[in-house]
Amino acid sequence: MFSKQQLIDSIRQKKSFLCIGLDTDPEKIPAFLHSFPNPVLEFNRRIIDATHDLCIAYKPNTAFYECYGAKGWQNLIDTCNYIPAANFKIADAKRGDLGNTAEMYAKAFFNKAISGMEFDAVTVAPYMGSDSVMPFLQHKNKWAILLALTSNQSHQDFQLMENEDGTLFEQVLQKSQAWGNPEQMMYVVGATRGEAFLKIRKIVPNHFLLVPGVGAQGGSLEEVCKYGMNADCGLIVNSSRAIIYASDGRDFAEAARAEALQIQQTMKTELEKHGFLEQ
Repeated sequence: MFSKQQLIDSIRQKKSFLCIGLDTDPEKIPAFLHSFPNPVLEFNRRIIDATHDLCIAYKPNTAFYECYGAKGWQNLIDTCNYIPAANFKIADAKRGDLGNTAEMYAKAFFNKAISGMEFDAVTVAPYMGSDSVMPFLQHKNKWAILLALTSNQSHQDFQLMENEDGTLFEQVLQKSQAWGNPEQMMYVVGATRGEAFLKIRKIVPNHFLLVPGVGAQGGSLEEVCKYGMNADCGLIVNSSRAIIYASDGRDFAEAARAEALQIQQTMKTELEKHGFLEQ
């Protein structure tokens, strides 16, 4: 369980709203790790050990595990179970299907008795409507993180399409308000479109936003905070490659910590600037 208040408390305690993406590619991890029985899990464990006090969340992208079949899926299970309970666990799965299929996806990521792992949240594609989201929201003390405005280059193909009711992503934000509340639902908003946070905060002022695109994708943390931070902080900012691949040598974990610490210190400055740490 990870309530909204627990997230807020964790941000205040760690002076950080950093999420580290565990998008672990065996071809990119340091070569010496391939002498270990399980190179991916060894890499993930060392990254987590080096950074867990600097971040509030970890976000494995499930595609990096699923593509390796049963062994990859076991690595996802073992990684999820290795993440400390004090860190918010996000399965970046981007699932989106109807009814009983969505419920099976929810069980896969939320029900440890069935799947062997238990995440706190899962990313969900809402474009099939409420049917594809509600099964996730029906799990008590779990979160659905809906794709709203993503950071990929071709997001404008659909998300920025506009009619008299606004852009498509704005309509997703508005319509989904009837499905859940800020205690169980978040939104993915890419960091590469800073000023869009002004529009987004008018529609969802109290929800947490999961923000990819800072770091290797070029998003500005300062802009995200300027336009997107609310009284609860309301931000979980993800960085993946810039942290986990900060070095390809034997010092990779130390280098990851140094990069995470630099981001955490910037976040601390932003939280102080917005008065969050004085509350």
